[in-house]
Amino acid sequence: MTKGPIADIETHFGKLDDPRIERRKLHKLLDVIVIAICAVICGADNWVEIQYFGERKQAWLKQFLSLPNGIPSHDTFGRVFSRLNGEQFQACFMEWVQAVHQVTAGQVVAIDGKQVRRSMDSYRGKAAIYMVSAWAEENRLVLGQRKVNEKSNEITAIPELLELLEVAGCIVTIDAIGCQTQIAETIVRKKAEYVLTVKENQPHLYEDLAYFFQMYLQDANPLQWSQDHQQTLQKAHGRIETRQCWVLSASPYLESVRGLKDWPQLKSLICMVSQRKIGDAVEQDTRYFISSLPPDAKRLSSAIRGHWGIENRLHWVLDVAFDEDHNRARKDFAPQNLTVIRHIALNMLRHEPTAKGGIQAKRLQAAWDEDYLLRVLATS
Repeated sequence: MTKGPIADIETHFGKLDDPRIERRKLHKLLDVIVIAICAVICGADNWVEIQYFGERKQAWLKQFLSLPNGIPSHDTFGRVFSRLNGEQFQACFMEWVQAVHQVTAGQVVAIDGKQVRRSMDSYRGKAAIYMVSAWAEENRLVLGQRKVNEKSNEITAIPELLELLEVAGCIVTIDAIGCQTQIAETIVRKKAEYVLTVKENQPHLYEDLAYFFQMYLQDANPLQWSQDHQQTLQKAHGRIETRQCWVLSASPYLESVRGLKDWPQLKSLICMVSQRKIGDAVEQDTRYFISSLPPDAKRLSSAIRGHWGIENRLHWVLDVAFDEDHNRARKDFAPQNLTVIRHIALNMLRHEPTAKGGIQAKRLQAAWDEDYLLRVLATS
């Protein structure tokens, strides 16, 4: 096989175990994987569209793939990816990311789960799958993912994903479901910092933080508190949004706040108040966080805002540009493996610097221009 544009893909995905019996191997496993990746980059969202892409681009693909029996059928794509071990495929993805991309130290690594809605199979009694992903906000990069076991939840999947990630020196942010002492311990052991959202699933901690910040904000002499504060104002699209971040040093309250001393290397208690004004309507939202970072309102506010990158730049893009929620891959490993392929395509498209426009525009350009598709593949 010619190395060329798929050298890194072959290096990291060529070691996958082929789930097929020998006499049924009409197509090489790496050929199947590379065609699927190229097709998804170019706008294909299901097995039929992947087959059509391969048939239209067979001469081009033949430059660096063997294709001993032409292009696989959509049924073949579906069968191969349903049987291909999902955990092994995810491990190859993470190895590939770590090999070809350098994660910037000190940046936010946001971890959150997303349901692939149409992966539900009522006939077989199978619920829709959840995938927990790690997103490097500054690098605009999916670092890895982990499927949530059907009889479990994100609380078990998050530490499993963290164990596989290289996050030393980064700031790991997780929503309230990940606000668990065991998860904080894993982050600290991985030599990273944490910022965790506190909600009613930690009732004592939530109630006590709300009480202390209420006391602080009503105090006539707030300077007696060990604290920091930042306020930002944003005007856009007819709305005015004010964000205020108050941070208290954790050390004076470790004994008085229930359970606070159980959190490893805890240094900061955070209250974020967001007020949005549209015309005469005013909405206000108050949220609480804990962190291993020192009490620095500017840095902590930036990390909290950075967490939303996983929603806006990953989950939203997967739904809008890749139509993930409507994908009907359901059998066995197929839905989680197709999610990994979308993550591969997204990483490549994000890191191709020459084209302007959003991900959907880049997918179209890759479909229309084979030279541009080669540049996208070269980002691997």
